[in-house]
Amino acid sequence: MSTAETLLAVQDLKVYFRGAEGTAKAVDGVSYDIRKGECVCIVGESGCGKTVSALSILGLIPSPPGKIKGGRILFDGQNLLDLSQEELRRIRGRRIGMVFQEPLTSLNPVFTIGDQIAEVIETHESLGEEAIRARCIQLLKDVGIASAEERLKDYPHQLSGGQRQRVMIAMALACSPDLIIADEPTTALDVTIQAQILNLLNTLKRTRGMSILYITHDLGVVAAIASRVFVMYAGTVVEQGPTSWVFSHPRHPYTMGLMASLPSRFKRGKRLHSIPGSVPNPAFKPRGCPFHPRCSFAETTCRQEFPEFCDYGNGHLSRCSVLYHKQGRKTQ
Repeated sequence: MSTAETLLAVQDLKVYFRGAEGTAKAVDGVSYDIRKGECVCIVGESGCGKTVSALSILGLIPSPPGKIKGGRILFDGQNLLDLSQEELRRIRGRRIGMVFQEPLTSLNPVFTIGDQIAEVIETHESLGEEAIRARCIQLLKDVGIASAEERLKDYPHQLSGGQRQRVMIAMALACSPDLIIADEPTTALDVTIQAQILNLLNTLKRTRGMSILYITHDLGVVAAIASRVFVMYAGTVVEQGPTSWVFSHPRHPYTMGLMASLPSRFKRGKRLHSIPGSVPNPAFKPRGCPFHPRCSFAETTCRQEFPEFCDYGNGHLSRCSVLYHKQGRKTQ
């Protein structure tokens, strides 16, 4: 892939947290990239490090106890880890927008919706009051909120959950950023509203040409919105590739377990598959492949070494050498 096509490249990122039990390696050598105009999903269980990696992009890791111990985050060729907080603030909201998981706690309860959207614009652009108001109204219309002019006067508690999430998306879009980071924005919504929000994001990506980094634990969301997917487990990426390839031919035991646990009409009346065991404590990860204590394919080498990525072609990579060599392939 040429550099010109890449908007964001996270390279070998390490983010550690120091606590009473020791050092938790929340993100431990994670790499992923996003092309211009593309939607990429990072998927994994709670605690796998997907949100920490996303917050690192915007310099939002609390320090202490968190610290970025290594790696690079290249945005349009510039390493964000080299920037000061003031320089990062100029990028947040203007070039990179963020949509958080729970809008009721992310929105300020004592300010109107209009004031909060206007603040984003005022921070990054020099516009008059009327121009800012006009843009706020248009943004609410763009995200599908009816009676946009009247809604500007509302407080967050006066809106439904779906409307609040649309307001968060409007705030993220306020300065026409190149990249939107959406951290499980539909988790607290019912399936009908969730589908509406996903359709909205797909439409905005297409019409505005922006890129989306979508963080989720829901494989159904991945299938609906992403062209490529990165599967995380215990602070690392264990499989990645085009969504259709990963879903139709998962090549890592963890991804296979996730896919097998999905409900479907073909499994009606049958017991759903579950992955045995639990996610390891990030302060006490097992040696070798972190998934080996839960893996039915594990061999002696899995307990000693964490394999490099194995290449299945077309950008489909997996960190499981056992399955790879069973198919007579060679490690990348």
